[in-house]
Amino acid sequence: MYTGGLFLSALSDTISYSLDMVERQVLFWDSLRQRGNIFLEHREQGTPPVLDFDYDIIIDGRNLERPCNYILLRIIPDEGIVIDPEKRPFVVIDPRAGHGPGIGGFKSDSQVGVAMRAGHAVYFVAFYDEPEVGQTLSDVANAEAIFIEDVTRRHPETTKPCVIGNCQAGWAVAALASVAPDLMGPIILNGAPLSYWAGSDGQNPMRYSGGLLGGKWLATLASDLGNGRFDGANLVSNFEKLDPANTYWKKMYNLYANIDTEVPRFLDFERWWGGFFLMNQDEMDAIVTELFIGNKLAKGDVITDDGHHLDLRNIRSPIVVFASHGDNITPPQQALNWIIDVYDHEENIIANEQVIVYLLHENIGHLGIFVSGRVARKEHSELVSTLDTIDRLAPGLYEMVIEEKTMADKQVALIPGDYKVHFEYRSVDDIRALDESPQHDEYFSTVAEVSEINNDGYQTFVSPWVKLLSNEATASWLRANHPLRLQRSLFSDEVPLAAGVKQMASMIKNNRHPVANDNLWLQIEKSASSNIGLMLDSYRDLRDDTNRRFFKALYGPTGLGGWFNHLDAKGDSTSDIELALIEEKREQAQQQILNDLDKGGFTAAVVRIILAFVRDEGTIKRRSMFIAKGLWSDNKKLKDLIGAPGRAFIRDQALMLHLDQDRALQALTRLLRTKEARREAMDIVSQILMDDAGEYQQSPMGVKIRTILGL
Repeated sequence: MYTGGLFLSALSDTISYSLDMVERQVLFWDSLRQRGNIFLEHREQGTPPVLDFDYDIIIDGRNLERPCNYILLRIIPDEGIVIDPEKRPFVVIDPRAGHGPGIGGFKSDSQVGVAMRAGHAVYFVAFYDEPEVGQTLSDVANAEAIFIEDVTRRHPETTKPCVIGNCQAGWAVAALASVAPDLMGPIILNGAPLSYWAGSDGQNPMRYSGGLLGGKWLATLASDLGNGRFDGANLVSNFEKLDPANTYWKKMYNLYANIDTEVPRFLDFERWWGGFFLMNQDEMDAIVTELFIGNKLAKGDVITDDGHHLDLRNIRSPIVVFASHGDNITPPQQALNWIIDVYDHEENIIANEQVIVYLLHENIGHLGIFVSGRVARKEHSELVSTLDTIDRLAPGLYEMVIEEKTMADKQVALIPGDYKVHFEYRSVDDIRALDESPQHDEYFSTVAEVSEINNDGYQTFVSPWVKLLSNEATASWLRANHPLRLQRSLFSDEVPLAAGVKQMASMIKNNRHPVANDNLWLQIEKSASSNIGLMLDSYRDLRDDTNRRFFKALYGPTGLGGWFNHLDAKGDSTSDIELALIEEKREQAQQQILNDLDKGGFTAAVVRIILAFVRDEGTIKRRSMFIAKGLWSDNKKLKDLIGAPGRAFIRDQALMLHLDQDRALQALTRLLRTKEARREAMDIVSQILMDDAGEYQQSPMGVKIRTILGL
């Protein structure tokens, strides 16, 4: 009897699973049919941005004196959202790295949505699918500068806009800020590679691709076959090959396994993922030569078409870098190592009066930095809400730390939300500690030289023949038959078989029979899927390890590296001159600061004491900055700390403490000449630092300051 019950249960599981499996398969193929329709429809519409918001086109870059395919959009706020005219606007620039624009405003919980709900006007820099004839990266930079200037003019009652650069757009924003230092306010670089050779040995395989393919000649070949234009689908294809388990199994199985709920999210993402854009050959050549293989941006070796020397030390805006340890496209080393190349030591950051803040996520992938709703609600939301705080930080290098509020924190109703933020002082050595293989720069230097030799050979002996056989007709045929396009266009309503699938899917949706989660066969299916994913991951790991070993053997000292004489893996022989200039600037700043130690009165004393405590503890709490902002407005003695002049004043006081802390603190007695003024200053400091228990005043720094002040 017991055996009969088991048999009937197994039979029931088999029948119900078989029915569910057939229904899911039909619905799965119908989802791919819808994806094909969306792909064709999106292409017929001219491949517009896949934004989840309405927008107006403000400036069309095709009509500029130096035309390019970029456009400036003004995002129209959703109903119920009120824009505060006194809050700085945001300009979001999406990457042009194969896909079309829209990822920064892909859904409500996004960079665009977060900024608008916080009351900021938001503008979006998008682009058309085809570049203008002769368009260069300098033309694009010129257009973006015009866009940002226009946004600034539209908001005269507030400060300069915050500019967000996603991925590829991040290095473009950094480059623009270096040649136009007064153009924009704080810049946020999300998943943006600025040091292309950096990464952890064995963990970031994409950086080896250029060397394994022989350098940039293959990109040149692709552009020649495209009749002078590079097909972005090739970049997307390279991205997909990084994670074969997700590309060839997990992504589609997730759709199949959750077919009743996953289709809308899948189709929304595929609208963006399937939009492939083109770049001119000159643009792609500059990106590959100067950045990916040459790694010239961080070293200051890039010279634009306009003759501008790109030196990241020229950036005057606060810089925020958001990266993730789970990002295999732009790992933290590629996002942060430029700080080592440019500044070498945190003292040089302070001497240059620069503010650099970085934020590290533990495990989110590259795309998750831009499209994850969880990241938008936490990291992006906190970045937006703390921007004024970041803009008032003293010069230096900081890590932004976000923590969930405790019940005690939530009872302090200073700042709403579920998270608390503080900024911890960091050294350049903390950045160095993230990079396990800095010596690999020599390998990549060899790749750069080999790349030039290979490309010269291709340009001389092969390129003329490829160009002779290529034209717009052959280029269009190659693009249309790219595997990523074919897998979409070959299954849509244009295919006769699709009509039957659509009809069957409609019938199934009206009479669906989903299987129970505890079904025996469903559990076997999930286990099999997991094993397939593990096998593909094992293949990926074996492939990547093999590629890494081959790369090191080929370009190492016993391979091609032994044939080339590298002057310096970090750059050329001008580094000593550059360091001398930094030292000279530091000495000039120090002399000027020493002359101003006794200037600033009560305001200077309050700021100097706060900064001394903060430097000593190594942490700045956002709540303290929030309290300070209120006191600046309420206390007439501190009104000079409001706005841009206040930010400059704080930077000067920080530099005084950095250059000569003892003399800066001894000068407090001359800034605060009466005991009443000294007690008032210390009371204000205690309020700002929330020092109810007197921990700061009883600390060694507190004792030192009170002794100096005679308190």
